[in-house]
Amino acid sequence: MDKKFLKTLAIIAVPITLQNLLQTLVNLVDNVMIGQLGAVQIGAVGLGNQVFFVLNLILFGISSGGGVFIAQFWGKKDLKGIHKTVGLMLTGAIIVGLVFALLSLFLPGWLLSLYTNDLQVITSGIGYLRISSVGFLIFAISFPLEMVLRSSEEVKIPLYATILSLITNIVFDYVFIFLFRWGVKGAAFATVLARLVEGLYVYGIAYKRKLPQIAKLSEYLSFQRSFVARFFKIAFPVVINESLWGLGITIENGIYAHVGTDALAAFNITSTVQMLVWVIFIGIGNAASVILGNVIGSGDNKKAHEYAFKLVRTMVLLALATGWLLIPISKLLPLLYNVDPYILDQARLMLMVIVFVYPFRAFNMCMVVGVMRSGGDTVYGGIADIGGLWGCGLVCGTLAAFVLHLEPWLIFAAFSMEDSLKFIMGVIRLKSGKWLHNVVDNEAS
Repeated sequence: MDKKFLKTLAIIAVPITLQNLLQTLVNLVDNVMIGQLGAVQIGAVGLGNQVFFVLNLILFGISSGGGVFIAQFWGKKDLKGIHKTVGLMLTGAIIVGLVFALLSLFLPGWLLSLYTNDLQVITSGIGYLRISSVGFLIFAISFPLEMVLRSSEEVKIPLYATILSLITNIVFDYVFIFLFRWGVKGAAFATVLARLVEGLYVYGIAYKRKLPQIAKLSEYLSFQRSFVARFFKIAFPVVINESLWGLGITIENGIYAHVGTDALAAFNITSTVQMLVWVIFIGIGNAASVILGNVIGSGDNKKAHEYAFKLVRTMVLLALATGWLLIPISKLLPLLYNVDPYILDQARLMLMVIVFVYPFRAFNMCMVVGVMRSGGDTVYGGIADIGGLWGCGLVCGTLAAFVLHLEPWLIFAAFSMEDSLKFIMGVIRLKSGKWLHNVVDNEAS
């Protein structure tokens, strides 16, 4: 594997990985501090964050779809194309963010009832969700710009913004939860403040430095109907992909909630902790999208194919090498969470399952997010991603929970079967080479 490729990958992937690690630490801080209050509070915050999770997925769909164009326009050195893409991304994101903010503000109980019928969890989560609604809109405004900066190789600004966000969140989490004794509401206030600081920093630095991605409002709104149609053709499948994936994960959370509060708490702990390692693959997957998009935009299809195989190989090898880190991490759970030993045992077993599925999951991550999306192959990527979850994972998980009545960790293992179908479809697509499409080749700025 050539040094130039590895250097390019590291320059982009390391800051993105660190940013995602810090974002995970923000969630872990919330989780650990709330964990001192009990299982109900963990469940309330976990389900409240599931609403944000769905919002995040939709925004990621819009921004990731736009990122295909941004990366290829950047490789083509077409700033006008970048500006009109940013305008479309922001327009869609703000509309979606406003809808989620209003629903969370005025109908929080209804949203939480979609996940659980536990009145204690719902009551505790209502206050958390109402306060969080403000942060949803802030996030919708800042997230697209961060994606734009990533896609055009400006990865340090989002990283520094996340560092400020983490510091803000930790400080105010402690103040609001323990000194002011606001409980879950305190965690929500701290998260909103953290997102505000992050957004102000990203926009402030971008405008202060007069980065080429920044333009006048008229330039952002310069897109024509033909470009909107082209953008929609690429981005809409990603939005549908992320939305259906988010709905599937929501159903998965609902299944855990109906199995019991202990199962839900174990799953929330597992999800948060395993992200400490998974951020490596998020970083490389997003870096793959940027690198391949830039190469495709420059017109070098041969290099794009070569890089795709190298990126996939790198992801799988790293998964084999790093997944085992979850074993020592799992032994630290009693120090982090003040919950029933049964919950901790189930969480530990869930982490062991993840160790074995990591290589397949890493391959799938690289193919769907890094390779197929960068090449504009968003329809097939969506079919593979959603087909694995809905056609395999949810079916197996539902049977394990409600027909076989298995323990939570075995239900988790059943859900993980989705990665097998995705893996098969990904291998077929990679070898065929049909994932590569230059979406900006004939685009007039």
